[in-house]
Amino acid sequence: MRYSKEVMKNFMDPKNMGEIKNADGVGKVGNPSCGDIMHIFIKIGKKGTKDEFIEDIKFKTFGCAAAIATSSMITQLAKGKKINDANKIKTSDVAKSLKGLPEIKMHCGEMAAQALGKAIEDYNKKKLGSKEKKGVE
Repeated sequence: MRYSKEVMKNFMDPKNMGEIKNADGVGKVGNPSCGDIMHIFIKIGKKGTKDEFIEDIKFKTFGCAAAIATSSMITQLAKGKKINDANKIKTSDVAKSLKGLPEIKMHCGEMAAQALGKAIEDYNKKKLGSKEKKGVE
């Protein structure tokens, strides 16, 4: 199995690795069959009154080179994007940005996209919950 130079670069020098304390949203996915576990943390910013965007994003991943590289790449693709645009990032976008992934490792790109989606979903649930609390008071 051969990895592209871009995969190796993102594995050897991953971007946005770490954890955001008090993150606005957290997405967790795991694949027991291969042992990869990914956590994506997002901090949301606002442009104007309603344009929400991913101000900061970090990841913690336990897994193979492809799992780390795809986690790094999804954070780079999502950072600075409006939430709706970030939520549209697909496995194919991650693989293309990494200049290819071996077919046997495409599930890593899928997991990264799922983790980002879950982080956004978590943020939306928290936001909805805080609006409901404000309505009750």
